[in-house]
Amino acid sequence: MRKALLAAIVLAFVSCSKDEPGTDVPTTSSVKDFTWKAMNSWYNWQESVPNLADSKDDNVNSYNNYLNSFSTPQALFESLKHPDDDFSWFIEDYVAQQQQFQGISKSFGFRPSLVRVGTTDFVVMYIQYVSENSPADKAGFKRGDIINGINDKVMTTANYKSILDNDYSQETAKFNFVENDGTTAKENKSITKEVVSDNPVHLVKTFDNINGKKVGYLVYNGFRSSYNDELNTAFADLKSAGIQELILDLRINGGGSVLTSAYLASMIHGEEPSEKEVFAELRYNSKHTDRNARAPFFDRLNVYDSQGNKTGEQNINRLTGITKLYVLASGSTASASEMIINGLRPFIDVVIVGTKTTGKNEGSITLYDSPSSDFTDVNSANSAHKNAMQPIVFQIYNNLGQSDYNEGFEPNIKIEEFRSWNNILPFGDENEVVLKAALDNIRGISTRSVNNLTDAVELSGIKKNRFDTEMYIDHDFISLTK
Repeated sequence: MRKALLAAIVLAFVSCSKDEPGTDVPTTSSVKDFTWKAMNSWYNWQESVPNLADSKDDNVNSYNNYLNSFSTPQALFESLKHPDDDFSWFIEDYVAQQQQFQGISKSFGFRPSLVRVGTTDFVVMYIQYVSENSPADKAGFKRGDIINGINDKVMTTANYKSILDNDYSQETAKFNFVENDGTTAKENKSITKEVVSDNPVHLVKTFDNINGKKVGYLVYNGFRSSYNDELNTAFADLKSAGIQELILDLRINGGGSVLTSAYLASMIHGEEPSEKEVFAELRYNSKHTDRNARAPFFDRLNVYDSQGNKTGEQNINRLTGITKLYVLASGSTASASEMIINGLRPFIDVVIVGTKTTGKNEGSITLYDSPSSDFTDVNSANSAHKNAMQPIVFQIYNNLGQSDYNEGFEPNIKIEEFRSWNNILPFGDENEVVLKAALDNIRGISTRSVNNLTDAVELSGIKKNRFDTEMYIDHDFISLTK
C-alpha cells in the first residue's frame, strides 16, 4: 500500500526574538536568535562548544553583535557544530524535509554506485536499486544495469564529477547504457524526475532448503513509520512460512524512525517476556534528561494513516526460535539500521555480511522557530519562514550500555558488492554475491569460495540526501517508552 507523509514528531525550539514591526518576514537576526537558542537547549555537545555556553546571551549587546557577525543563520549553525558531528544540518524547508523522511521526494527513482573499471580511466555506474513506479522503473531500468555516460558524455576519472554535478543533477537526463564490459554501447534512455513515494519493504522471500533449513529474506530500505503495517505483514509471511533463519538486507537502509526500529527488533526477537527487556536507550544532554527513554521489545505496534494520524494497532508478528540474525550491510547502512545491530546483539548472534557500516550512534530531532510551544509543536512554528534545524540531540545505547560504534560495525564476512559491478544480480537471487555469502555460511561453506571478483575501485561522487542517514523520533515514542 502506497502512503504519503507521516508527520513524524519532532521536538521544536523557540526564538524569543520578535519580528520587526510592520514586516511579514522575520529578520535574519530573529532566525539567528532561534538558531542559537535551539542549539543551546538541545544540542548533544552543548557543554563542549564554547559559543553555546549558557552565559553567551547574558549581555544583550554582545550577544546581538555575535549573531550579526554571521552572514546567515545557516552560517551560524555550522559554526556551532562540534568537530565530532558529521550529521547535523540546517533545513531551508521543513515541510519538504518531513516528506523526504517518509521516502517522498523528487528523483529519477534509482540508486547508483560508481566504480572505476579496473586500472583504466573509465568510470561506470551500476544500478543498485530501482523504486517501484518511479521514472526509472517505468523506463525499464533494472538492478545491475550499467551506465557509462549521461547525455552522451562518457565518464572518466577526469570528468565524472563534473558530469554528475552538471548532468545527473538536472530534471531530465539521458542515460547511456552499456554491456557488462563497461564500454560497448547498448541503449539510451531519457527520464525526467518525478515525486517518488518509496515503499521500504522491497522484497520478502523464503528459501525452503538451505542446509535443511527454511531461511527468510527481507530487503528493507528505510525505517519509515508510515509503513509499519507493511513491515508487520512481511513478518506475518515469514512467520507463516516457518523460517528458522533470517537474513535482513539493510545495504541501502540509512535509518529513519527510532520507534519503527524498535518494532522491527520486536518482530525478530521472540523470546518472552519481551516488554521487560530493553532494546535501546536514548540519552539526551543534561538539560533534557527528562526525555531519556528506554525502548522495550513491543508486543503491539501503531498504524498510521497518510497524514500521520494513528488509525489503530496491530499485534506484532513476532518470530520465534531465531537465535542468529544475518544482516547484509554496506557503507550506506546507518543510524536506525545500526541500532538494530547494536540493540539485538545482547540477545541473539548478529552476523554482518558485506562491508563496514556508516557509524552513526546518534539521533536528531527537528527544531522549529516555535516560541509558544515549548519546542514541541510544529503547528505553532513561525509561519513567516520554513527554516528549521536537524541537530544531533541524543545518543543510542543497548541493553548493556554499549554505544561504541561511531566508526561503524566491521563485517564478520567481508564481501564488496562493487567488485561484482558487471554481474549484479536481482535482490533475492540465490547467487547474488552478498546474499550468497550469507546463505553459504548457513550451509557451512567458507566465504573464500566466493571468487571471480573484479579489481574495480569504488568511487564517491553521487550526492546523497542529507536525510539518508537520519534517525528521528515519532509521534508516540515518548508516551510509549515512559
